[in-house]
Amino acid sequence: MDLTAGHVWVMISAALVLLMTPGLAFFYGGMTRAKAALNMMMMSFIAVGLVGIVWVLWGYSMTGGDGVAQLFGNPFASFGLANLVGTEDLIGAGYGATFAIITVALISGAIADRAKFGAWTLFVPIWVTAVYCPLAFMVWGGGLLSADGAVGGAVGEAVDFAGGTVVHISAGVAALVLALILGKRQGFGKDPAQRPHNIPFVMLGAALLWFGWFGFNGGAAGSAEEAGLIWVNTMAAPAAAMVGWLVTERIRDGRPTSLGAASGIVAGLVAITPACANVSPVGAVGLGIVSGALCALAVGIKYRLGFDDSLDVVAVHLVAGIVGTLSLGFIMMPVEGEGGGLFYGAGPGQLVAQVVAAAIAIALSAVMTAIIGLAIHKTIGFRISSDSEVTGVDLSEHAETAYEFGGLGVGGSFHPFADQMFAQQKSAQPQTTQQNVTEGVHS
Repeated sequence: MDLTAGHVWVMISAALVLLMTPGLAFFYGGMTRAKAALNMMMMSFIAVGLVGIVWVLWGYSMTGGDGVAQLFGNPFASFGLANLVGTEDLIGAGYGATFAIITVALISGAIADRAKFGAWTLFVPIWVTAVYCPLAFMVWGGGLLSADGAVGGAVGEAVDFAGGTVVHISAGVAALVLALILGKRQGFGKDPAQRPHNIPFVMLGAALLWFGWFGFNGGAAGSAEEAGLIWVNTMAAPAAAMVGWLVTERIRDGRPTSLGAASGIVAGLVAITPACANVSPVGAVGLGIVSGALCALAVGIKYRLGFDDSLDVVAVHLVAGIVGTLSLGFIMMPVEGEGGGLFYGAGPGQLVAQVVAAAIAIALSAVMTAIIGLAIHKTIGFRISSDSEVTGVDLSEHAETAYEFGGLGVGGSFHPFADQMFAQQKSAQPQTTQQNVTEGVHS
């Protein structure tokens, strides 16, 4: 089969979505303290490696094909993607992988500064297998929530064009559960040092996320008309959400912030994700304003309720994911004069379908994340020690730091080439000189 423009567009979209995970690394990495920046970024990067392997071996198989009780696909149906070699379906398989990668990476922001890297590397493949793949099958693969599924057939098919329930609600709920399991950071709500160390990184990450999101939302467009609507909505909603967030900050705090601008962009992107192909541009603007304002207000919930969601994954992804998903019950445009949301004169059917889908996503992610997270926490431990948290998770987990401040004692302890050089000098130098040199390297 010849390579068509449609094939090329999906491949480009997949590359755009893959770029979103390194973009997320910058977004999250800039919001942590300097002594945790590398660990935060590594949690996103390792998600690419681990989920990429899972997806090839069994993950893709679980999101389509013949289902098991309408819950997940047969893991062995396309094991290793062997039966897709030589077919155009490999393009779609690659595109789907990038969604699974970014979904689990989103969770990491809730446990910044205090999670063992080894525990995270165990959590990632298990969670993708037990939560993401089944939910993707239920919504997109002909499972429980599809038009022919048991739930979708009974209450109506929920609309989730690019992942409001599958990606953002599931990740937001998982983030909340893990934050509760690991507990609060030392000094949470009291230590003024627990603040973003590099706002330019945050804004760079937001820009990369916005850029990649055009592939995230637009990759599955079925026509030029639909692609145009998706593109405009993906531009309009985050633009409006940024304004909504900044206005809320201005009224509440007296100042609009650059961190608020970056966070508002992401909130709008999350909200428009499930609705990007089904609402008008004006509807996208309204959705953006509402989601930006609500997410800005939701940031304070963790202080009132006492849970430590380090980088506000719950306030942005869970809240905006729910807002975007439920908004379709109100502002979804009719298709050929039929259906649509309440604001178009339709009945409550679509809203009911959206509520049910969101509730199932919340329940599945909450229960399975609790099982996985508690099992890891009670066995190998999910949280670093108190001393390691004070020293910094970068040093304790990776033996390196993000910044070297001219020998001020904040560099990492891992110096492979320098250690080799000084080891060779050991036999040639007097003992006192050798000790002085070695202490200088590891200070």
